[in-house]
Order: sequence, then structure tokens, then C-alpha cells
Amino acid sequence: MALNLAHQIGTLAGTQVVAEVPTGEQPSSAPANVSSVRKVPLASLRCNAPRDTVSPPMLTPPLTPRSAANRSGMMSPTLRADLSAACQAYGTLSPLETADESSFAAAVAWKEGGRKEEKRGVPVYVMMPLDSVTYGNTVNRKKAMNASLQALKSAGVEGIMIDVWWGLVEREAPGVYNWGGYAELLEMAKKHGLKVQAVMSFHQCGGNVGDSCTIPLPKWVTEEMDKDPDLAYTDQWGRRNYEYVSLGCDTLPALKGRTPVQCYADFMRAFRDNFKHLLGDTIVEIQVGMGPAGELRYPSYPEGDGTWKFPGIGAFQCYDKYMLSSLKAAAEAAGKPEWGSTGPTDAGHYNNWPEDTPFFKKEGGGWNSPYGEFFLSWYSQMLLEHGERILSSATSVFDGQGVKISVKVAGIHWHYGTRSHAPELTAGYYNTRYRDGYLPIAQMLARHGAVFNFTCIEMRDHEQPQDALCAPEKLVKQVALATAAAQVPLAGENALPRYDEYAHEQILQASSLDVEGSPVDREMCAFTYLRMNPSLFHPENWRRFVAFVKKMNEGKGARRCWEEVEREAEQFVHVTQPFIQEAAVALTQ
Repeated sequence: MALNLAHQIGTLAGTQVVAEVPTGEQPSSAPANVSSVRKVPLASLRCNAPRDTVSPPMLTPPLTPRSAANRSGMMSPTLRADLSAACQAYGTLSPLETADESSFAAAVAWKEGGRKEEKRGVPVYVMMPLDSVTYGNTVNRKKAMNASLQALKSAGVEGIMIDVWWGLVEREAPGVYNWGGYAELLEMAKKHGLKVQAVMSFHQCGGNVGDSCTIPLPKWVTEEMDKDPDLAYTDQWGRRNYEYVSLGCDTLPALKGRTPVQCYADFMRAFRDNFKHLLGDTIVEIQVGMGPAGELRYPSYPEGDGTWKFPGIGAFQCYDKYMLSSLKAAAEAAGKPEWGSTGPTDAGHYNNWPEDTPFFKKEGGGWNSPYGEFFLSWYSQMLLEHGERILSSATSVFDGQGVKISVKVAGIHWHYGTRSHAPELTAGYYNTRYRDGYLPIAQMLARHGAVFNFTCIEMRDHEQPQDALCAPEKLVKQVALATAAAQVPLAGENALPRYDEYAHEQILQASSLDVEGSPVDREMCAFTYLRMNPSLFHPENWRRFVAFVKKMNEGKGARRCWEEVEREAEQFVHVTQPFIQEAAVALTQ
């Protein structure tokens, strides 16, 4: 039996792939006949090595992909006459090898073994490149994108996450929306049978960890911010941050007669109306951006221009006139008008450590004084109210549309082991050794039926600088308990790109939510992998990723060991390897 690669990939993915044909020819409409594919029983695999013996990787794995020229050596020397549809999409002839029947049958058996079982486990989504849609409102690297989506589907990925940039769609004028590139990209996802988490990205792209391009806020928004700089978040030294409109003016008609929250609501409503036919089927989740990097937080640690460097404590962002006006009113209401003129003046600079500052030091620090408690309560409450306002709009807009609403919360794990948790405080999370700052956030999300999406799921405590008392594992456990108490679904993301088994193991462990005090049958509702890029499609990375997805899909209580799943994945990868190699090369072009 001979199935060309297009048919093989299509069968594995559960979708038919129709190859492009020259004008005048008719493509065959006959689906690949896989009913006769012999299911090759997998050999009994013994795995004696315990899972926790995986060697830790380098803490800073190389993130820069190899050049396309270097990749060419990985390609098969054999040139097939019947190129697959996916490789034809690149517009060049591709050196593809013919997979033998037995390896393909084994791969089909591996795939069907996961698909025919009752739905369980943690579905895996993959973040798309930040620049998936161009300034010309078209899909970037369309042919490579199409091939990559097919590869992800074939690997058992549930879906993809797409940033829907405010600065692209409503760029030119208020209320004028151009959905061009997104309409095409969403249709591509639908064609491949992938679900979509759509991020309403009301922030600037550029300036945060991992940002590979720059997409500013809409022109008409930045024009208003130029006229009134206090629309931007401001620190005590007068430095303005233009990543996101200050929440201090949420309810003021400061943007061409509309409030920022109205702008966000109108944008979401336009998205709903334009893609109503995909909501609940292809588009299954709306993640609502609420701050820099799309996270519910203040821009307290801006990395882009070198202002902040890890693991600095950051700085409070409450010095625009709108925030100060709110602070003054709160101080007067508390009977302490002297507290309302400014924020803390002894909280150090962005790159200080807690013990460098009078406000954050463990003994006698201002954070633990009556004034500190007043200020931090106000500062964090302003962030919660910001979340409430936008969530109220989002749930109203998408009510009855069959989609989940989610909110992303930053995993600020550095200096977590100190008493004051200074970096969390400057970001707006009132979390200290004596106070749970994540339960109020979870409770706010619970009121709106939203998902709590949390980062740094892949990190282990010992991988981080111990002199900075980093503790991502402890932080994730705290969030797991807070969401369990509030009865809010918890989803996860990795904060930094990782392709190694050691990180995969940590994600598996964290997503199982095996935390004392948490329900035994609880798991994360989803995990989103950062991110699709050429490095993901390197042969070894892809093999590990396929096995990781399979293990996540199996979920808590899976009895098979990691090594067994990896061996099964290798058979699947063998069939798809030429296709994946093409995707890796195309993404670099």
C-alpha cells in the first residue's frame, strides 16, 4: 500500500488534505483508505528508569534557531515525484522520503489510541508567533503557517492561541476594524480542525520577555496619550509607560469621546459579530487582555529599554494624575488625608532588592505598617476593580456564545521567599508572607465564571537564582490552592521557551494539581505551550514535544511511563519527519 505524505498527515490529523494541482487537472476527491491499514501492535516496552531520574538541562537552552542552510543537511536525499500538498504549499520542490507501511500503521495506531478514548487529561494549545498577522492585515508566512498547523494537529494538539492585536485591527481610526488577516488565520485553524484561544490583546507588543516584534497601540490612542501623558502609567520619577492605557482613566471618556473600557467592549463586540460563525466551535476561549503582556498587572518591571532587569523588585506605577486623584480620595475616606499626596517614596528603584529599601525590608519595613497596608490595599484593589470592569464587559458581549472567558496572571516568582514579596506588590498582587494575594483575584474571576490562567508552570525552584529566593513551584502551589478555594478553573502556560524533558516533566506534574488541600480529581483545564517557532520543529525537540502532548492528553493517573510514550512517539515522528523538516525551514524564511 502506498499513501502519499499528504494522505498520511491528513489521516493522522483526522482531516483530509487536498493537494494543489495544475490548472486543467482535477484533484482526486477519494479519501485515503485507512481501513485496511494494519494496526501494528506495539512491542511490550519495559521501563525501569524512574521518571524523576531525567537529567536537568542547561538552564539557558539556546533559543536562536539554526539557519535554513544548516537545516538542509537534515533533509532526505531522496526526491519524491508525488509531493505532498503541505510541501507544495511552500512553492518549492521538497526532498521527501517515503515512509514504510509498518511505521505509518504504528503511527496511526498511536494516534487513534489517544483519540478514541473518553476525553480526559489536559488539552494542549500552542501559541502562534506574535507576528502571525502582518501590518498589511494578511497572514504572515502563509504557506509555512498552513504546514505548521497541519503538523500541530497531527501531533494531537488541541488548538492554538492567537493574539488579536488592537493595534492592528483598529489601527487607523476609532470604530474602524480590519479583521483581514485574522479571518484568514481563523479559517486555516478551522480547516485543520484546531480549536482557538483568541487573546484580546489591548497592549503593545514589544518591551516584554520574548517579544520578537513591535506592535504599538492604535495610532489614535497614542495621539491622545501624546496630548495627555497622564493616560500612560507613570512611576515616581515621571517615567511614562505606553504599553497599556493606565487603569486610572478606565471610566473617563479620554479616547476620542469613549472610555478605555468602552473601547475594549466595542472591540470585543466587533470581534463577536465578525466571527460569530466560529464561536463555540473553532473559537472556544476568549482571553481578555488587562495589562502589559496581556496580564492583569501593572507594568512594574519594563524590560524593553533596560529600565528593569531580573530579578529587580520593580516600581509602583501610580503616579499619573488619575491614579493620584483616586489615591487622594481613598486617603480622605480613610481619615488619613496625609497619605493621599503620593505613593511610597522609600520603595527603592527598579533593580533594587527588598533589603535595599526601607519600604520592603523584612524588619520594620513600611509594607507592614498601617500606611503600607492602606496603600497596598488601595493599589491592589484598583487592579481588581479594573479586572471587574473589563470582565463585566466581556461576559456581557460573549454571553451565550459557547466560549470560555479567561484572564492571565503573571508568575512573579523572584523574591517569593522574602516576607514582603516586593516584586508581586509593585505588580499589584498584595501577596506577602502573611496575606494571600491570589485568593481575591480568584474570587473576582469566580464572580464572572472566568478561567485563571497562570504562567511559570515549567519552572523548578532550584533552577532559579537562590540568592533572589525564587520559588516558582511554591508560587504555583499557592495559586492552585487559591483557585481551588474559589472554585475557579486553572490553566497554565510556560513563561519561557523550553524543549527539554525536564521542563515537560515539571509541566506534567504542575498540571496534575497534586497539591495537598486540592481535590484529588482536579487537573488544569488547559495548558498553552510557548510557542510555535522553528526550534519546536527541530527533530529532537519535535519528538519530545509529541510525546509530551500525548502524556498531557492521557492525564492524571496514566499508568504508562514516559519512556514508553516516547518510543511510540518516535514511530509517529518517523512518518511526519519530512513534513516537519519543511515546516522548520519554511518558518525561517
